[in-house]
Amino acid sequence: MSSLHNGRVILAGAGPGDPDLISVKALRYLQKADVILTDRLVSPVLIAENARHDAQIIYVGKQCSRGIHTPQQDINALMTELAQQGKLVLRLKGGDASLFSNVLDELEVLKANNIPYEIVPGISAAFGAAAYTAIPLTAREHSRGVRFLTLFDLKSVTLNQWRDWAETDDTLVFYMSGQKLLALAQKLAAFGIDDTKSIAIVQQATTPNQKTTVLSFQELKDRGLPAFEYVPTLIIVGSVVNLHKQYAWLKESGNSDSYFDNHKSTYQNAI
Repeated sequence: MSSLHNGRVILAGAGPGDPDLISVKALRYLQKADVILTDRLVSPVLIAENARHDAQIIYVGKQCSRGIHTPQQDINALMTELAQQGKLVLRLKGGDASLFSNVLDELEVLKANNIPYEIVPGISAAFGAAAYTAIPLTAREHSRGVRFLTLFDLKSVTLNQWRDWAETDDTLVFYMSGQKLLALAQKLAAFGIDDTKSIAIVQQATTPNQKTTVLSFQELKDRGLPAFEYVPTLIIVGSVVNLHKQYAWLKESGNSDSYFDNHKSTYQNAI
């Protein structure tokens, strides 16, 4: 079945925050797109400096902890309608296009409507945070592997899963779990995680407001965890976290203001 229009949709990762951390391919699409549907965690500088002056910029962000939520069905409808008008639509996602995103929902609607599409990978938050905090996720003699996880639903985590996470030599990286930080630390400690392992709380990774807190599980017995702030937060657990102090290269500002929300006026919200 042939397409009845010349429009198409590009599902692309924009990287974790630093506007320079975008692939050449995604950047070229950003410079050509008629319409850009952008997530909350996309650098506004990236769009302001590279999008066409006549491109339509539509903010379709989500931040459930603050009640900011663009329904996925609205995003799907926009992609479909705009592509069927013959436009090149760039669906720009923070980090990577396929990791902890709603890409499957979008693929289903594009396929159902016979709209041509392409997926362009991006640097995920885990890799950005690892590089900008000097925490090599699979450093030899420190980690056998790495797991990308989320604690969206604590109730679904079994006792065996907690035990496995506490005992594994893999590095654990938790996305979208900042509000579950205390529960995570307490559960891992309760299931006997090695006291020499550490936990890194990386807020706004790769942006000018990056803020990193590192504590060993031994230190956590005497110290409290930092308060969760309404910013993108990545949690890294494992022996590799101990390398941060020795190899950290980025001087952090300590500014906890939201890099993304403070620039939201860049976007024209059409929802």
